[in-house]
Order: sequence, then structure tokens, then C-alpha cells
Amino acid sequence: MGTRSTIPKEIKEQTLARIKNDGISVAKAAEEHGISSKTIYYWLRKGSVQTTSILETGRLRKQNKDLLDLVGQLTYEVSKLKKNKSGF
Repeated sequence: MGTRSTIPKEIKEQTLARIKNDGISVAKAAEEHGISSKTIYYWLRKGSVQTTSILETGRLRKQNKDLLDLVGQLTYEVSKLKKNKSGF
């Protein structure tokens, strides 16, 4: 069995904020900070009754960003095609 160590409060808060605000996955946050994903899920459960909502919010933020990037790319391509079609 592994040894138990206390993770600094700052790391915990930073990890949870990245999951909630930046939409990174629990697995990625765990890997970046060298923390067990089970520990992070425990923090989410302990700190919030709405764990699913936090994870869902992060996922939706990331999906929204990806979609906005795609819309921007497609808008640029359409604009470029219109310019080429009109002979500029």
C-alpha cells in the first residue's frame, strides 16, 4: 500500500480550478500534478454535492471553445473563397 502524504492546499485549489474553469480532464490534472485521480474525485465529491455539474461545466466550456474555434476557421475559409470567386 502507498504512503499517505498531505497535498498542499494551493495545489488542491489549483487542480480543482483547472478542472472546473479550464475544462481539463481529471486524468490530465492528476498526471500534471502527480496526484491520484481517485484523490481528485474524492475532493470533488467532498467539496461539492454537484460533482457532475463541475465536470460537465468543464467539458461544456472546452466543447464551446472548440466549436468557436471551428466557426472562426470556417468563417475565414468562406471569406477567402468569396474573395477568390469575385476575382480579387
